[in-house]
Amino acid sequence: MTSTPEELRQEVIQARERLGDTVERLAARADVKSRARVRAAEIKEEVREQAGQATERLGGPPLAAVAGGVALLLVLMVIRGKRAEKGEG
Repeated sequence: MTSTPEELRQEVIQARERLGDTVERLAARADVKSRARVRAAEIKEEVREQAGQATERLGGPPLAAVAGGVALLLVLMVIRGKRAEKGEG
């Protein structure tokens, strides 16, 4: 199973490309702050939508504002709790 120098070069090039892709995926996974920001934004949007739906069902902004505030407070408490578990300030 003898490989020519050109075949070996091509294998090295392909291995480098695969390694580069793997490093990029690992770096994206390791960026916890960025992932947390994205998730917080998603949760915030969900809370806004739910508050809007509550306003429509209950017919008044005061109750919806309280419900939205409580939901936002809960989200912030969850995020803070996760930071505390990881030892972040």
